[in-house]
Amino acid sequence: MKERMISRRTFMRAAGVAAATAAVVGTAPAASAASFWPFTMDLQILATSDTHGKFDPWDYAANKADASGSVAQQATAIKQLRTADTLVVDAGDTIQGNSSQLFLEDDVHPMMAAMNAIGYDVWVTGNHEYNYGMDTLQHIIGQQNAKVLTGNVYAPDGTPLADGYTIVKKKDVKIGLIGMVTPNITRWDAVNLTGWTVTNPVDECRKIIDQIKDQVDVLIGVMHMDTENEYGVYGSGVTDLANACPEFDVIVAAHGHKEIPGQEINGVLVIENKNAGATMSEIHVQLQRQWNGKWKVVGRSSESIQIADYEADPELVALLASYDERAKADAVIPIGELRGGNMAPDNEIENIPSPMVQDTALLDFINEAQLYYTGAQVSATAMTSMTGQMREGTIRKCDLTSIYTYENTLYKLQMNGAQLRDYMEWSAAFFKTWQPGDLTIAFDPSTRYYLYDAFEGVNYDIDISQEPGNRIQNLSWPDGTPVADTDSFTIAVNNYRATTQLLIAADIFAPGEPLPTLLEMDVRGDVGGIRELLGEYIQTVKGGVIEPVVNNNWKIIGNNWDSAKHDEAVARLRDGSLTLAENFDSRTLPSVAITEADLG
Repeated sequence: MKERMISRRTFMRAAGVAAATAAVVGTAPAASAASFWPFTMDLQILATSDTHGKFDPWDYAANKADASGSVAQQATAIKQLRTADTLVVDAGDTIQGNSSQLFLEDDVHPMMAAMNAIGYDVWVTGNHEYNYGMDTLQHIIGQQNAKVLTGNVYAPDGTPLADGYTIVKKKDVKIGLIGMVTPNITRWDAVNLTGWTVTNPVDECRKIIDQIKDQVDVLIGVMHMDTENEYGVYGSGVTDLANACPEFDVIVAAHGHKEIPGQEINGVLVIENKNAGATMSEIHVQLQRQWNGKWKVVGRSSESIQIADYEADPELVALLASYDERAKADAVIPIGELRGGNMAPDNEIENIPSPMVQDTALLDFINEAQLYYTGAQVSATAMTSMTGQMREGTIRKCDLTSIYTYENTLYKLQMNGAQLRDYMEWSAAFFKTWQPGDLTIAFDPSTRYYLYDAFEGVNYDIDISQEPGNRIQNLSWPDGTPVADTDSFTIAVNNYRATTQLLIAADIFAPGEPLPTLLEMDVRGDVGGIRELLGEYIQTVKGGVIEPVVNNNWKIIGNNWDSAKHDEAVARLRDGSLTLAENFDSRTLPSVAITEADLG
């Protein structure tokens, strides 16, 4: 049985009384008092993760200040909280996002420069660290002053990418730290990992713990994994890890972009942070020296620090100034012009993006470009940012980043009508089933917004009054001919969708079912990824000028609410007299609808 969670204040008061009592009644062993000093330790761990290139309080994709979180602000918090008995650790997803790709070939990436200046003790690679190929990742690892841990990724010759563990001493307390990355990187970056082996984190941790458990007083896991498994893969979530390895005192989770101030899983304290530097975890492990001289963990506590409450550290901002200037200059390079209005209408409800609930020129434009470069008959794309928008006027590079955040590449697949319907039904599970009395659309809290695709090249309705699996209605070709199960055609999708959902038996297709066929990967890779292709499409194909064009080839049906009451609900949401329940995390949409009963 693990020790109970206790507060730092209770622990320090109890430790002081115990020390004084030992001195008075003479219960200490024969060893000298000096050999047992100190009697207690408050080990502090400051943990970050999923900072995604946010080194300064600036959103380069949107080209605007954003002090909701950043490494520079975290630096201020770390300076204020750090003690002589502090470890600073990061659980990965560091170099992707917020224009970080500009600096991948630099001698020192700004995120590495920032972490080195702060003085991190441990860094674990996240799944997005693998997006740019293993040579780039090894180049980045070589810049890191912290101990790099990733114990489940092996090169073709069998050598590990990084160590699986390290042992750090604070005074004479020995702290074991183990680091792993989700094994699902083989789904998302299969090409980059060709020849490499990725093993299961649970198996690797079990071996390490059996090796070092008698050498350490505290055991900390720093894992780029969410709490729950993804795709049903055992060991891809830290719940499996805590159940298999209860020797961990603390596990720093990541990847899920959600705030977990602290929860106990099988006696292990688990924390997790929001993305883009919005939070930082402050963890305390209280230790007490036993009469045999060994240390024992007697308490643990943790809380989430809100980084928006901190100013950016001026020394770090100065250190990163040249990177900031380059990113800002790159963001505003003009590439064309949008005439005739914005690419998407304003959201009817603030935190429900309009492209999620209606056909818009925004996603139609991406699909149009994908169809052009692949020559495919069908195309599918998702929102890659909840705030994605392109506004009328000059189109700058940052505007393309806003509507296509990720560095995906373009794939061309062969598919039949039955497979397309399965794919579309999987996508439409994004919506919760509409119930009589609902006045707004609600969304499945377990489905992230970028897993919902809008399709071009076919016409269809999504009936959200039906249960998942039965929602795609009136599926037809542009000439009105119904799409038959046996129809064969090509489809354009991004590499993530292809390799994670369409080319494997997992989320959409059951084992043994025929799968779509990959015809071409990295279409026009000489230009770059999809975002670069969008820029070339504007400049080369459209002559530098585009207009917002929407063909309304799909719509949501089945939400048969009272229009007047719906309008009232929208008005009250806007004036604040009604509120939607908070999203499950930063990558999901509201899961609870406003109902007629809420109107009173």
